[in-house]
Amino acid sequence: MVPPVVTAHDGVRELYMAHFGMLAGWASHLVDDRDLGHDFATEAFVRLVQKFDDVQEPRAWLYATTGNLVRDHWRKRGREASAYQRYQDGVVDPDVATPGADLAQVLSVRDAVESLPERQRMAVLLHYFADLTVGQVARELGRAEGTVKRDLFDARARLARLLESAR
Repeated sequence: MVPPVVTAHDGVRELYMAHFGMLAGWASHLVDDRDLGHDFATEAFVRLVQKFDDVQEPRAWLYATTGNLVRDHWRKRGREASAYQRYQDGVVDPDVATPGADLAQVLSVRDAVESLPERQRMAVLLHYFADLTVGQVARELGRAEGTVKRDLFDARARLARLLESAR
């Protein structure tokens, strides 16, 4: 009897069944939008189908790819906000403007993580929020494990200062 042939699509299907829900939830949490989070997770799986044979650790690759999609989303939103601000010539309508909230009330762990430098933020998101090992994070980011450990150490110190000052 000939064993069944397993295709890349079968492998992706198994990964999808096992990990899509967690990946979509993670992305949704990062962007605070369930639909957009599902879109990012779906896009990561579409990209995995195209590169499946070249990916050694699909779960780690999916989280890193989704993290990159989220990062690109926030960059685009920042550019859009900046362009809109220039379009408005910096004029704020006093009838629409609301006073800024107290930092202690607004700052959350998510806000603090988003304020980290890019290299620290991606390491934190993949290690602590996506539950990847330091080795997996290092491979996905193309860095040495020692570099990732240092980025995580620096990020923890920075987060501690940010969150302590918000108390």
